[in-house]
Amino acid sequence: MGDLNFISKLLIGLGIFLVVIGVLIPLISKIPFIGRLPGDIYIKKDNFVFYFPLATCIIISIVLTLILNLFFRR
Repeated sequence: MGDLNFISKLLIGLGIFLVVIGVLIPLISKIPFIGRLPGDIYIKKDNFVFYFPLATCIIISIVLTLILNLFFRR
């Protein structure tokens, strides 16, 4: 019975996480500078486009690290 309790809590947590991500994705696309920062790699040739948001990934990583450290600090 203990395993089912853990699995149910895990599924509820995963569902809440997916709802939060689903709400945040449209909001993030409205931020004007995300994805077009200096340091993002953008290469466009004839029939080829390569885009890697390096600076955006670094900034998002730093912000998430700070937020998660505030919540999970022991």
